[in-house]
Amino acid sequence: MSKQASEPIGAGVRDPLARALLVLTFSTGLVDAVSYLGLGRVFTANMTGNIVLLGFGVVGSGGLPVIAPLVSLAAFLAGSAVGGALLETTGDQHARRVSRALGIEFALLLGAAIVAAATDLRPSTFAAGAVIALLALAMGVRNATVRRLGVPDLTTTVLTMTLTGLAADSRVAGGSGQGSLRRISAVLAMLCGALAGALLLEISLVPPLLAAAALALLAAPIAAAHFSAESMPRRRTQGR
Repeated sequence: MSKQASEPIGAGVRDPLARALLVLTFSTGLVDAVSYLGLGRVFTANMTGNIVLLGFGVVGSGGLPVIAPLVSLAAFLAGSAVGGALLETTGDQHARRVSRALGIEFALLLGAAIVAAATDLRPSTFAAGAVIALLALAMGVRNATVRRLGVPDLTTTVLTMTLTGLAADSRVAGGSGQGSLRRISAVLAMLCGALAGALLLEISLVPPLLAAAALALLAAPIAAAHFSAESMPRRRTQGR
């Protein structure tokens, strides 16, 4: 069996695409630290948690908000739709697709940082809602793109199935343990991002947002290295 048939795209941790997605997984921790800790207990990347919090908020449990999760969900869906449309326009050109998506993410995160720097950002204010919308839009565009790439265990925003695979496929459970390094790396990336986000919030909301924007910019050339390497054998074949 060929390597391409046995190993999905970007599956190895050393693969540039996997590294780019781990960078984005780290940035998810930054983004959700800002939204949850700084904008009033709402997620802008983890929509599963957002749905649960919305349910709690609807029944008035724990004083959780309702409007903020709804804004986040709506913006995330809009961003996913934009990401899906972007995928259609770029066809199979993976490098261009990823670069455009990360460029949009960078712009939206930078816009959120500018709003945070220019206003007195407090939960349940219009400015907070604007930042929530910008962050969720960015995460929606990213998720639509990452979903199409289909790299195992590296969705960049949720870890439930990653943790399930880590335990279910482990040697303790009778599995081969294949993919454990990739899964552990994803968990640690998001954990470290959340830790960094919480620490940076001690300064203000601006530093973690700028850091997340910078990481989106950094991830683009890393991912591009994967697609450049992938296209080299094809070029050699065509030249023969």
